[in-house]
Formats: sequence, C-alpha cells, structure tokens
Amino acid sequence: MTGDEVRRRLDELIRARGTDYLAVSKLLGRNPAYIQQFIKRGVPRQLGERDRRLLAAHFGVDEAELGGPAMPYPAEPGRDTQSRRVLLSAPAEARPAGLPGEATALKDYVLIPYLSARRSAAPAPRQDALAFETGFARQIGSGRLGALSALLVEGDSMSPSLLPGDQILVDLDDCAPLRDGLYTFEMDGGFSIRRVSVHPVTGRPSLLPDNPAYASFPDCDPAALKVLGRVVWIGRKLP
Repeated sequence: MTGDEVRRRLDELIRARGTDYLAVSKLLGRNPAYIQQFIKRGVPRQLGERDRRLLAAHFGVDEAELGGPAMPYPAEPGRDTQSRRVLLSAPAEARPAGLPGEATALKDYVLIPYLSARRSAAPAPRQDALAFETGFARQIGSGRLGALSALLVEGDSMSPSLLPGDQILVDLDDCAPLRDGLYTFEMDGGFSIRRVSVHPVTGRPSLLPDNPAYASFPDCDPAALKVLGRVVWIGRKLP
C-alpha cells in the first residue's frame, strides 16, 4: 500500500470506531497531534513497526492494511479458525460487533500500552504492551479499558511497596477527587509515583514516599498537581 492509502485506511478505521485522532495518539503514547499530523500532513511518512502493530491490534485488522507485511495466521491444531483467541487493544468495548469469532474475542485479552515519558532514564520494556484477560482488566480499573496504561517503575522512592523494574497499571480515569492511595504524577517530563494522604479536615493532599530517604510534600494544592492516574495493579517477579 502507498502512504496515501495507509493514511486513508487509518482515517476510515478511526471514524468507523467513533473515536478521534487525539485518543489514538494517546493510545500509542505519542504527542496529542501525532495521528493528525500523520494523516493530514504525512508526517511521519510511514508508521513505525511498533505503532503499526498496536494500531492493527486496536482496530482488529491485518498489519498489511496499515502498510505492513501480510501476516497469515498459523493453523492451530484441533481448533476452528473462527474461534481463535485474539489479542485486542484497549478499548475493547468499542470494537465493532459482527465479526467472525467476535463473541469469543471480547472474552479474551486486551493489550494495555505503556505510558511514554518525554524524558526517562529507565530501560525500555521488552514489549510494547501488557496483555490481560479482558474480564480481569475490567475489574482492575474503574471500568473503561482504554483508561488503563502500563508503567515500568524506576528508582526506589516507593520501596518497599514498589521496586525498580516492577510493572504497574495506572487508571487514567481515576484522577479526581484524590483519595488515599498510590498515584502517578507528571513531573519534569517524566513520571513520579507517590502515596497520597488526604487530610480529613482540609481535604488537601500530601505526597509521601514510602522510602524515608526521600522528601515528602505535605499540604499540596490539588490544582497544582499534574495527576496522571491511580495505581491499581502491581506485578513483580519474585526472587
């Protein structure tokens, strides 16, 4: 497919889903204008392999429709191709119905993309997204699958609750009102995780590290905080 054909096809998929350029850019962890620039201005000239793979999974199409190589599905012994388990990307609830095997697919897995910081010293994850069983993913967050994002923990400011290399899920819809718990904040082009403690009288939050070697920020102005979302799940490899 030519670049123009890919851009037209992506635009069709976005409109058919009833979403917009901003939401798809956010899904990819890109700047808010990324998809609009690609479709309207041809910048970048073609989708990167990672973006193409996530978009194909999100819209339930072959990568070839977005400029990639056609990838035929391998045969699965003893299993009908119409009931094959597939990976869906958030938000799976917005996936159009009526496709072969759709009833099975919606019960399977959702791809949750990683948040992308503008400046980060952490090593890039070896995968672009975490896969969760769809029903389990709905139970983890506040309900909307598209609000969940994955994040790789850096540093030891939240040790022992969170350790470097831990995988967490952040519910981007759960930003306000703040309540006691772990939250992710945007700070200096990166991410910071702190325990929030809300004063029972004033309602003002304090941002606390679990590691006493780091500074606390008591009595904060909620309007001055760039809250990304609440930490709702932690994954860790045990020694």
